[in-house]
Amino acid sequence: MNSILITDGYKTGHHQQYPVGTEEVYSNWTPRSNTYAPNGCKKVVSFGQQYVFQWIHDYFQDHFFSKPKSEVCKEIKEELSLYLGTDYDVTHFEQLHELQYLPIRVKSLPEGVEAPIRIPMITIVNTHKDFYWITNFLETIISTMLWQPMTSASIALQYKRIFKHWALLTDKEHVDFIDVQGHDFSMRGMGGLQSALASGMGHASVFLGSDTLPVIKELRTYYKAEGFVVGSVNATEHSVMCAGTKNDEINTFRALMNTYPTGILSIVSDTWDLWKVVTEYLPILKNEILERDGKLVIRPDSGDPVTIICGENIQLGGNTPQKKGVIELLWDVFGGTINKQGFKVLNPHIGAIYGDSITIERAEKICKRLHDKGFASTSVVLGIGSFTYQFKTRDTFGFAMKATSVVVAGKRREIFKDPITDNGIKKSAKGLLKVIKVGDTYELRDQVTEQEEKEGVLKTIYENGVFKRVTTLEEIRNRINQFI
Repeated sequence: MNSILITDGYKTGHHQQYPVGTEEVYSNWTPRSNTYAPNGCKKVVSFGQQYVFQWIHDYFQDHFFSKPKSEVCKEIKEELSLYLGTDYDVTHFEQLHELQYLPIRVKSLPEGVEAPIRIPMITIVNTHKDFYWITNFLETIISTMLWQPMTSASIALQYKRIFKHWALLTDKEHVDFIDVQGHDFSMRGMGGLQSALASGMGHASVFLGSDTLPVIKELRTYYKAEGFVVGSVNATEHSVMCAGTKNDEINTFRALMNTYPTGILSIVSDTWDLWKVVTEYLPILKNEILERDGKLVIRPDSGDPVTIICGENIQLGGNTPQKKGVIELLWDVFGGTINKQGFKVLNPHIGAIYGDSITIERAEKICKRLHDKGFASTSVVLGIGSFTYQFKTRDTFGFAMKATSVVVAGKRREIFKDPITDNGIKKSAKGLLKVIKVGDTYELRDQVTEQEEKEGVLKTIYENGVFKRVTTLEEIRNRINQFI
């Protein structure tokens, strides 16, 4: 698709609407509110900027600058003339094509840091006075692509904080397990491949476990990821179990363990009767499981995650499998060890994963219930799905890109919005912006001078078609882990 057409239709006339003599439009991308964010999400992770602007750069190169001017501008003129019911003048697009690069400067917070609400993540300004209109012309595609990786990374960080909190209380020796305790199961429920990739990269900036396989290539392409990026294990689905038949489910387990004699093997176990699998089949298979060179992971996939994993009872014991829950039942069969903190750690040949209907609140409840029953929180992996990552919008953190300064006829004007009918969320900053680090947090200074705007922690990452500052996945993960 022609690059000029990946914007909101109403922006196609804005070059005529700014005051005569406009030379510069300076805007920022900022999370304005956490009103609709999950509990605990008080800050936002800076992530995705390099991906988004590399994508935009490449898209304009491939679908605009590298094509004949007459071809791309003819298409624009034809489509927009029909769209707007007028003889649309494409002169400004022809001039952009002749320039052969995007005349913008993008400044960004370092990716991987966490900043409070209302702190700008990026600023963007045109670098050529003839293209003042390009700044906010790009708003739509920037917004389309950037809110989701930031949102998913921010939410993933809350999960990891929960896992670390309870791991420190119950299993300090294996606290590194939290890197894989949250596993991305969201791809099938996302709003298209781009959504799955954007969100999946956000998850992978925090965790090492993911079944969103395409993020590996994306992270290599956009963040110079090398070697291991994310990982998963051999795992079944219901079709596999059904094909083995209900009456022969135990032998399906055997066949799978023979197929994968080493490593981690995850078997979905609630195709028919989870409790029968755990209380009848696993005891029969106990020696085979213990002799296997690896871990067999039991995967429930339905019911209330908290009670399925932890049991209906809040204390150990119970006269039914439902009252005990999967972890206690696995302990009854396979045992384990008591760690130095006094918590039960399952035998390393057995484990559990729950990958359906997990939320931040349920993750907290599962870890707490395991703690209260005397089990290490590291006894289970939780699959984080599309309810967490897709059932969110740009409004989850109130992301918006707004102009705060313009230059008209050589004179700078500080501009802002503050709707009288709003509750204050939509009130913007004013003038040129500077973000500074104060202790372990960030603060915004607006209405600063042009010299002051050049200072602070917002650094130029892209200017006039050239990337000035490149970060890697490793650097981002190292920064994020400092905030857990």
